[in-house]
Amino acid sequence: MCEQQDLEYSENLSEQQLIRRQKLEKLKKAGKNPFKQLVWNQTHHSKEIKENFEALENKTVSVAGRMMSFRDIGKASFIDLQDRDGRIQLYVSADGVGQEAYSEIKTWDIGDIVGVEGYVFKTKRGEISIHVQKMELLTKALEPLPEKFHGLKDPELRYRRRYLDMVMNQQVMETFRKRAIIIKSIREFLDKRNYIEVETPILSTIASGAAARPFITHSNALNIDLYLRIATELYLKRCIVGGMERVYDMGKNFRNEGIDIRHNPEFTMIELYEAYADYKTMMQLCEELCAYCAVQATGSTKVVYQGTELDFAPPWRRITMIDAVKEYGGIDFTTIKTDQEARALAKEHHLDEFLKKKLEYCTKGDILNAAFEKYAEKQLIQPTFVCDYPAEISPLTKEKPDDPSMTERFEAFVYGRELANAYSELNDPIVQLERFQQQARERELGDDEAYALDEDFISSLEIGMPPTGGMGIGIDRLIMFLTDAYSIRDVILFPTMKPAAQENKKT
Repeated sequence: MCEQQDLEYSENLSEQQLIRRQKLEKLKKAGKNPFKQLVWNQTHHSKEIKENFEALENKTVSVAGRMMSFRDIGKASFIDLQDRDGRIQLYVSADGVGQEAYSEIKTWDIGDIVGVEGYVFKTKRGEISIHVQKMELLTKALEPLPEKFHGLKDPELRYRRRYLDMVMNQQVMETFRKRAIIIKSIREFLDKRNYIEVETPILSTIASGAAARPFITHSNALNIDLYLRIATELYLKRCIVGGMERVYDMGKNFRNEGIDIRHNPEFTMIELYEAYADYKTMMQLCEELCAYCAVQATGSTKVVYQGTELDFAPPWRRITMIDAVKEYGGIDFTTIKTDQEARALAKEHHLDEFLKKKLEYCTKGDILNAAFEKYAEKQLIQPTFVCDYPAEISPLTKEKPDDPSMTERFEAFVYGRELANAYSELNDPIVQLERFQQQARERELGDDEAYALDEDFISSLEIGMPPTGGMGIGIDRLIMFLTDAYSIRDVILFPTMKPAAQENKKT
């Protein structure tokens, strides 16, 4: 049976794959198994050598990486070695490593991983290189890399085989290096402001804190259904009740919704809460945080995203939702007094696709939000705070003192996309319970993203939560803007995808 499986496996291999396996067997028989346990002491990386050439010229260095090209010029060869920081040229000759070693090196393949010792020099053409004195095969690549000039360009293949994408596309490595810098910068920024980072549950008995569909799983031990978290809000507010005052959680959220260039079911988000603050505090924090990340990742608050220059420098533009709809849609909601008038307007402007429930159940606030999404949202290119949202779509938010139909809430938009959502947190347990009960009615009317009632959260508010400002920022979207990434899948190492077998069957 095993022999039959081996035969079928070998029949599916390409000629290059078979040749590489034959080379591997030859190495093993010669006692040179490249997969044996071997530690290679790297003293330098490619970028470090190039940036410090004057100090390192004629000095011995030890590097390791993947062979990306091999140019044989007879008694010597030039190899491009790629490590985590980029590429550096190797000069290998029989005089440098010995004739026997040089003959063996010439049998190695593009994609093999090697360790190199040699001294740093500059070629006649002025290229900083390493004159190799010792070279070891550390790992044999059994599959050839994509052809040099065409590279790896199929988006589906790139996302599915990200490891290969990183090998072939140096820009991908740079994107994820910047992602790490941005996430580190967020923590630095908040830590300097005495925020405490905490971890809230991934699994919960209630999916609440956001308007979203959850993923459902089952606990065998408890024999109950559990939900993957859609937001961390209600747990973080419990921390404020407990006295932490400034707290945040940065991690994965999960929403069982569509997949497109802006949405992935598993995504990274930060939520932060500050006692004795409000949504205006959050505005300042948001613009300062994003500007700080931009400078740390790119060296400037100005970045080019998809051909458009964006400037994250504070202060950002501020506009109310009503004024945005008036400016971009030509509709003045201050003249609309009743829900009936708003519904007539919705019919006139064909807002049905932007409503989460049937039109006959919609309020003026629902329709204002729909008009904003249709007319204004896509127009907000430079970083902009849209303020004062209707109460009926903001169930966890304090009302404005001078207008109870509106709340102290803003969303930050960049390039027509929501980046952040923040508000002065509702801390009245009686009103909060009423809001949850209204959300239950909304669910009955067809809004399956309405908030679920969390009775323990109500109990925490009854203990007493100080006036608090809170905010959530989509980390992946921020990284997209700061790395000029077209799709969210370009900034998530392993985005959610159908298994390859299902994808092939579909096609």
